[in-house]
Amino acid sequence: MAVRERDGRGATILHADHGSQFTSWSFGENLWRWGLLESFGTVGDCFDNAVMESFWGRMQTELLDIRKWSTTLELTMAMADYIDDFCNTERRHSYLGNTSPAQYERLWADIQPSPQLS
Repeated sequence: MAVRERDGRGATILHADHGSQFTSWSFGENLWRWGLLESFGTVGDCFDNAVMESFWGRMQTELLDIRKWSTTLELTMAMADYIDDFCNTERRHSYLGNTSPAQYERLWADIQPSPQLS
């Protein structure tokens, strides 16, 4: 999904911890095949996953705790919608100057120099 959504707009970095699923040979091969750059935090660094822990906490209060979910599928769909259609496109993030990630990327793209034609 990261590859499809990035649409060749430069390097995409996948940050993960040192769990066996992320450090496995097959996972590394998939990163290489899709042209993704890996980023692994420091082992035992409590601050490494602070951003993700903050995200999970925010999703807990903004989505998961607002109602009881009837099925796992319903919850899965709600989480996907929260991430793809709200958090990444609409939700303003203080770290990005109170803009959404989508708006921030558009602003960033607007200030990038145009490629030189030969």
